[in-house]
Amino acid sequence: MLVIGRRPGQYVVINDNIIVKVVRSDEGDLRLAIDAPRDIKIIRGELYEREKLQKAL
Repeated sequence: MLVIGRRPGQYVVINDNIIVKVVRSDEGDLRLAIDAPRDIKIIRGELYEREKLQKAL
């Protein structure tokens, strides 16, 4: 796992076609903007875990 620090306005690029940008960072709160092709599924972690758990049952 890669762990990096970014400030508002800064971003990372994944595989030349996904951009993850920090749009706001307050104490204890972080807002990200994700720009990716429509065929790439993006899901919040808690929903991912719930789906994973349901599939296991």
